[in-house]
Amino acid sequence: MVAELRVNVASVAKEMDMAMRLLTEARVMSRYRKVFKGKGLEFEDFRDYTTDDDASEIDWRASKRANKLIIRRFKEERDMSVYFLVDVSSSMLFGSTDKLKHEYAAELVAAFSHFIIQSGDRAGLVMFTDKVVKYLGPGKSENHFYIMLRQLLTPEFYGGQYNLSNALNFVMNTTAERSLAFIVSDFIGLEKGWDSAIKQASGKFDGVAVMVRDPRDQRLPPDVGQVVIADPFSDREMLIDCNDKEGRMEYESYSKKEEEKIKDTLKNARWDMLEVTTDKSFVIPLIEFLKRREIAFR
Repeated sequence: MVAELRVNVASVAKEMDMAMRLLTEARVMSRYRKVFKGKGLEFEDFRDYTTDDDASEIDWRASKRANKLIIRRFKEERDMSVYFLVDVSSSMLFGSTDKLKHEYAAELVAAFSHFIIQSGDRAGLVMFTDKVVKYLGPGKSENHFYIMLRQLLTPEFYGGQYNLSNALNFVMNTTAERSLAFIVSDFIGLEKGWDSAIKQASGKFDGVAVMVRDPRDQRLPPDVGQVVIADPFSDREMLIDCNDKEGRMEYESYSKKEEEKIKDTLKNARWDMLEVTTDKSFVIPLIEFLKRREIAFR
């Protein structure tokens, strides 16, 4: 458990405003539901393209047949439920920047869930360690957003072991509809069999893995002398000399290989991935991610 969560609500609001403005300017916000398989949109009809429309929505094959520019019209069948599975285990209670990983993750989830609710969809929250420590079903009201924010700011929910499979199984057994799921985690300390769980979950969710890493998760600083590296889930520690270039390179190589294994597993399970680091804002990577999804959808 952590004594205090240093999440600046004013900063979160600023990040949300920035994200909403940039997403609108990038013409992503109005179309984000179309970039997910569980989008809740159904094709309705074609109509002629006008200069007020987004050119990316032109159906080029249909336009060629009709010998004029036309776009697809969609009708919304239902609201989409978006689940945020947030890792609150001990490995997330680390940071070498202004934000610890769990603080950074809380701000990211707050900003993106606000964006989703503002878009008319429902956001749900699952905070997990090796068990689900807090569940909040999907909702779409402003009050629901502030309830989510309050849960994310509760220190008692943070700290403990890590088991992603349990969280995925919980959500799969909780919802009957196909939904969108974001796993927000550093993916450190993955249990045996998580690859099977993530593959099974892909049949139920359109899944996105958000890997939150601190720069020190990936590389050690040079010329700072000896440092102690501790296992967040046990009492094991290791003394490393950062002046040793070979040792730093070995650490970086191991970290990179582990990340690549995770990426390959997620890709094979048909989960998309967004990578962020605590030394940089998540707003631009989020926008670029949505744009990539939009291009892939088209």
